[in-house]
Amino acid sequence: VQGTGGSSAVSKCSAAARGYIQDRFLQLLAGRRRRRAPLIHRGYYIRARAVDHCVQDFLLKTQSLPRTQIVSLGAGFDSLYFRLKDVGLLHHTVVYEVDFPNVACQKAALIKGMKELSALVGDTGGEGLGSITFSGEDYKLLAVDLSELSELERTLEEAGLNNEIPTLFIAEVVLTYMENTRSDALIQWTAEHFPHACFVVYEQVLPEDPFGRVMQQHFRQLSTALRSLAQYPDCEAQLRRFLGKGWTECSVMDMNEFFTCCIPEDEQQRVQTLEPFDEYEEWHLKCSHYFVLAASKGMEPFWTPLLPSVTVPRHAGPVGVAGSVPAAVCARLSGIPGLKRYGHHSVLIKPNMILTTGGFGEEDGQHCRMRSFHVLSKRAGCWEAVCVTQNIPDKRWGERLYHTVSCLSDTLALVVGGRRSPSSTGLGTLWLKFPKTCNASGPDSVAVELVSLQPPAEAAALRWRHSTTEITFKGEQYLFVYGGRSALEPVLGDWYFLHTPELSCTAIAVEGPVPESRHSHSACSWEGGVLIAGGLGAAEQPLGSVFLLRELERGFQWQTIETHPPLVPRYSHTAHVHEGKLLLVGGVWFHSSSVPGITVIDLMTGLCLDYVINVEHLEWPLMLHNHSTVFLPNEKELLVIGGGGNCFSFGTHLNPEPVLLSLSSILINH
Repeated sequence: VQGTGGSSAVSKCSAAARGYIQDRFLQLLAGRRRRRAPLIHRGYYIRARAVDHCVQDFLLKTQSLPRTQIVSLGAGFDSLYFRLKDVGLLHHTVVYEVDFPNVACQKAALIKGMKELSALVGDTGGEGLGSITFSGEDYKLLAVDLSELSELERTLEEAGLNNEIPTLFIAEVVLTYMENTRSDALIQWTAEHFPHACFVVYEQVLPEDPFGRVMQQHFRQLSTALRSLAQYPDCEAQLRRFLGKGWTECSVMDMNEFFTCCIPEDEQQRVQTLEPFDEYEEWHLKCSHYFVLAASKGMEPFWTPLLPSVTVPRHAGPVGVAGSVPAAVCARLSGIPGLKRYGHHSVLIKPNMILTTGGFGEEDGQHCRMRSFHVLSKRAGCWEAVCVTQNIPDKRWGERLYHTVSCLSDTLALVVGGRRSPSSTGLGTLWLKFPKTCNASGPDSVAVELVSLQPPAEAAALRWRHSTTEITFKGEQYLFVYGGRSALEPVLGDWYFLHTPELSCTAIAVEGPVPESRHSHSACSWEGGVLIAGGLGAAEQPLGSVFLLRELERGFQWQTIETHPPLVPRYSHTAHVHEGKLLLVGGVWFHSSSVPGITVIDLMTGLCLDYVINVEHLEWPLMLHNHSTVFLPNEKELLVIGGGGNCFSFGTHLNPEPVLLSLSSILINH
């Protein structure tokens, strides 16, 4: 547990070096420098913003009072005091920091050994008294184990803490490492002993969904188990916890809500453009698994809560669940190397034959961009997989994520777009050619040919997280390339009609209200047109709209499909159409009580029903984002291949095996 403070200081330091947060003191306190990934930077940015928001608000609302106090519990190597002192916000406030003796002594030595820090504090020589390791006029550093409440009380009193003046307590990923009886006692003690106080908490929630299970496993491996989660698994439970322990006002929000509600739009845009970034799913999942809570009591005369009440639709109640869909491991495919991947694409190239290409995954025990192609084929009722050799002029063309593959005939498929890294330009277009006849396990090899498109068609291919859908216009076949993102544009709303097979760009009139720009949406062919559902919009917000691009006499028309109840906004899902029903599979949403399962939309009536996926027969967390699915209409089954991602600092989770979802009950009942 003591090690987590140092690691968190290094991550904050890396975020500051890249311009996410302004903090010149972190480097002095963190000691070592290590460059972290953009996803980690965003995670520590939102953490710092959430705590700072509450601290600044407390200081602002109490600035007319003669004296206030801040008590940082489990402060680690945090720079809060130095930042506040540096900008002149501590005229009448004393900061008390508490941590394990080992940590507090290390920090005290750091401060004494650095002119820049010791000059700000002004050492008054009060240290050495019991557990006080450093004492300045407005800064006290105390060496106490927080679980020893009587010792904590005695040391705070000795250091001069005054119960009668307004006090802000901060616990930033601290209480969860304590036994619940001890952390509950601490929360209750602060409420009982401080008549005018606030308490700010930042820590984890939602332990039982797939991301939560990976998160818990990570902390268990570090011997820092998250102890509060079993008893307080969500924001509502934390709210009840504080109200039940003597605090009179309490507000709480997860980090998706905080980012949307409490960070101004221009600041959101600034952060979103600091570094090339393409890990939206993991960012939003990380944010849904952390919360900030602000409780208060006795602050009413000059007080409004530190956190606003949430103004965005919260979808706090459970999604109305119409039933469940059983999931089962695809027995013959278990343990096949190369099927653990995400950001790939799978397509039916012949009846009972699926080609999977690209993505990021596991090959020869290493995590890497996937070069290998895999063919899955069904023989005697069982699925099997083989790795297929590619005849390819340049190996790098095979290493792509977030591309599309469209099967144009039983010998020909077209790969459009994709990327290598988030800062790379799109990767253009490839033909995949396979023999007309092949054995039951699939083609022995796939010939790959580069396609050079002429402008403007070239622009259609320099993107990723887009969709490519087969449509018909006046009896002619086209590919409709829509949306996505590129290295220059974080979200695209344009489209192209590519006439097949020569891939010339054709101008076809499109009427109606243009859908807002999006990527990571789904697109399905339906009645000669295209159904677009969900996606991530311009402000990195999930969308809940469904559009039909419908064929008219002289072109196409965008039509909105109204759903009721309204579709919960989502992205990174897959979709299929079956007998007038649109099936949306998985994805990411800002919904705290559950993860997306399968949503069935009746395209005639707009009725929208949600089904959970029953994973009791799976021995591992099933992550349904960045996955691919193939619908098998005869069996009324969905084959899920791959999925998962880089779970913040908790490690990469890849669904280890393909999974079959049986839809027979929901497609009959619907």
